[in-house]
Amino acid sequence: MGKKGKTYLEERKKIDRTTRYDLDTGLKLVKESARAKFDESVDMAIRLGVNPKHADQMVRGTVALPHGVGKAVKVLVFAKGEKEKEATEAGADFVGAEDLVEKITGGWTDFDKAIATPDMMGMVGKLGKILGPRGLMPNPKVGTVTFDVGRAVKELKAGRVEFRVDKSGIVHTTVGKVSFDEEKLKDNVLALMDVIVRAKPASSKGTYLKSIAISTTMGPGIKLDPNVMRGATK
Repeated sequence: MGKKGKTYLEERKKIDRTTRYDLDTGLKLVKESARAKFDESVDMAIRLGVNPKHADQMVRGTVALPHGVGKAVKVLVFAKGEKEKEATEAGADFVGAEDLVEKITGGWTDFDKAIATPDMMGMVGKLGKILGPRGLMPNPKVGTVTFDVGRAVKELKAGRVEFRVDKSGIVHTTVGKVSFDEEKLKDNVLALMDVIVRAKPASSKGTYLKSIAISTTMGPGIKLDPNVMRGATK
């Protein structure tokens, strides 16, 4: 593990690692801990009481964050005909079919999200080895394989984010930028937590929200109280 910088260590001293903070206090500490020269992202790590090895305990989905994530999202759409026009009018950055498949096959992946109409998936499926590991593969479970491309593009541009529990049972996602005021960050966090709580698998027993931590890109993790967070989403 690399040596921690002086600034990081100074900020960590302000945080009691044994305390689980309420959301308001946690967000205040997060903003105070940001010392990078760029606008850091605010990230969350949520450990869930699920076993992702079982298909019926896989937690994944999407959430439309009220205030977005604070960055421009490059959206690519695989579509033809009228759907190509619909995607362009909705604000998609790249729209096409065989031409995009060829470009991606050549190694180009300069986009953040990909959408495809169902009739294009036979062609897009060939890109699985390239797009899959990067989390860019269109998927009907998260609404990125759809004929309603206009709405999908607008939602992604507005700040809809995808989440998926990893093999360790943790959901990692971004909820905004340090430059957001605390109320905007709070709105985004609560929107995310509401969706995750409602996504609890019926087969998951025991404690569902095991631990929650929030941090900036370069800052220390701040533990939040899962019990307080559970109550805040009701």
